[in-house]
Amino acid sequence: MDNLSEKNQENIKKSPEDQTIDSILRPTNWDDYVGQDKIKRNLKIILSAAKERSESCDHLLFYGQAGLGKTTLAYLVSKELDCNLKVTSGPALEKMGDLAAVLSNLEKNEVLFIDEAHRLNRSIEEVLYPAMETRKLHLVIGKGPAARTVSLDLPPFTLIAATTRANLLSGPLRSRFGASFKLDYYDIKDIEAIIRRSSAILKMGANNEAVSMIARASRFTPRVANRILRRVRDYAQVYGAKIVDVDVARKTLDLLEIDSLGLEAQDRRLLEIIIKKFNGGPVGVNSLAAALNEDRGNVEDIFEPYLMSIGLLVRTPGGRMVTKRAYEHLGLKAPEGALL
Repeated sequence: MDNLSEKNQENIKKSPEDQTIDSILRPTNWDDYVGQDKIKRNLKIILSAAKERSESCDHLLFYGQAGLGKTTLAYLVSKELDCNLKVTSGPALEKMGDLAAVLSNLEKNEVLFIDEAHRLNRSIEEVLYPAMETRKLHLVIGKGPAARTVSLDLPPFTLIAATTRANLLSGPLRSRFGASFKLDYYDIKDIEAIIRRSSAILKMGANNEAVSMIARASRFTPRVANRILRRVRDYAQVYGAKIVDVDVARKTLDLLEIDSLGLEAQDRRLLEIIIKKFNGGPVGVNSLAAALNEDRGNVEDIFEPYLMSIGLLVRTPGGRMVTKRAYEHLGLKAPEGALL
């Protein structure tokens, strides 16, 4: 535990009632944040320059798949700027009055973090435009002929938006961010480092083979790695294992129905449906979602990105198709002409 930050060592001493596991495992400084090195370097330059000028930081957009560390980056930015972080989400801002209340209560140089920014409705975005550009909040009071517009000055602030669907953000909104960063999937070495760090925080021993097995099943995603690690800890505790080894890790993954590539039952079902019901594809996403009894958004946001990243699924102009590797992974014979 000597290599952990002082802040994290303080967190370990607190009772579970004081903090959730997720907040305990969340990195609290740049050294603890493993991976995304290019983004960290760019952010440090942006933040250092803003601090030297005694100005608020440019507005920032983080996008990428869920669980890659967008929220953690927002916390680290606010900590680096030594200011408060106010957190909300796109679905929570239903009316213009909701956003107006948040903006009007900002203090100088505070950071406002909006998660799931792609779910902001267009009327909310219209309020954000002048707030981001000129620090003006335009409110319409009254209705009909008696309606009037009131403009309020806002203090300097930084908006950080996070989204898994950057393509759903309007062009005018995206253009108002001073910098946009895409978070990519992590490599295995970084995931292993995250697992070792989390294991130390959770006071559980895990050998290198077990760490590697958990990392390979973690979909190259820190949140998934920590989720599996917590379940491994539960298994080890219930069955009296003093250290997490390959046997404990494998039995936990079997219970969770997670295979060696990190595929869960629904991932495998998606591939099997395309193979058995649609002859390997191509199949449209709406038909696939109906066959899975899943929302189309879940298919596009949750299942497809990882399956495509490991080469089991491809998108073609005609629809989704599985690859030869998908057949092999499921233990099925690939037909002639299957995609490589």
